[in-house]
Amino acid sequence: MSFDHHRVAGLALPHTHGDDRLRRVLAATLQTQSQRAMNGTLPAIYWDAAFFNLHQVQVFQAASHSAQLAILKLANQSLLEEAYWIEKAGVGYMAKMVLLAETLEERMLYGLFTADETTHLSQLCPFVSVPDRAAESQPFLRLLAEVVEGDDKTVLLFVIQVVLEGWGLSHYRRLAKSCDDRTLAHLFTSFLQAEARHHSTGNLLFHQRSVSAASQSAIQEVLANFLGMVQVGPQSVLAAIEQVMGHLSRSQKIQILTELDAEAHSGKRLQLLRALMQGESAGAIGQWLEAQGAFTPFPPRLCVSPRFA
Repeated sequence: MSFDHHRVAGLALPHTHGDDRLRRVLAATLQTQSQRAMNGTLPAIYWDAAFFNLHQVQVFQAASHSAQLAILKLANQSLLEEAYWIEKAGVGYMAKMVLLAETLEERMLYGLFTADETTHLSQLCPFVSVPDRAAESQPFLRLLAEVVEGDDKTVLLFVIQVVLEGWGLSHYRRLAKSCDDRTLAHLFTSFLQAEARHHSTGNLLFHQRSVSAASQSAIQEVLANFLGMVQVGPQSVLAAIEQVMGHLSRSQKIQILTELDAEAHSGKRLQLLRALMQGESAGAIGQWLEAQGAFTPFPPRLCVSPRFA
């Protein structure tokens, strides 16, 4: 799909350059103090080797100190970029849901939720140095953008707020707990209350709706694709190792994913996602996905097949 600037997700929307007046108005509206400057210290290391299970990877342990730091910086930045892009898409999603609201209270809530996502995005910006167009190369972000562009409110509610926001709560809590930077740890902790409101509202509105066969089928297709990305393990960590260390053979990749404990890594996330699918309609979706094997993590030898390269 094309990532033009007019799409709802807005992943390719650029930051303002040149005239600084709009930035000043935004800062005043957000009531922010001067934020951590973007400088040569980015990307930094906020999560250590043990967080990624890199301490178990032989090629990482045998690498020079500078190579280890480079791998860690890439792995760290990947986490921050993902959070940045999700919050960026979240601004567009919540704004769209303002227009799709069916009651005044719902419209008011989504107006407030748009402000939540805007605040989170502004708070993440100082920690992320990322070219916006890099979103095009990320399968998860392409899928996210496609969902946000959709017009089926039932699909939007379930995929974005029930599943992804529910997963995001656990993910942000884990990032906060393991972060070595007090400021960033506090930042992710501060996101949790708003994200919990977004998730619970999505659950409430979804379970009030009648789910058509077409909506259920669309949800199942989207989530099968998403779960497939989870099944293949920590590919971003593997990519960081290869970017620094150079080309890795298939057998080396299998060994690294085995040492990263990729199957267990994926299994925990898949079970969390499965647990989010409760209730009559949601349960039927979960059962269908389970019958397809979508909650079963792949062994390392399948995570490096050409299909996932």
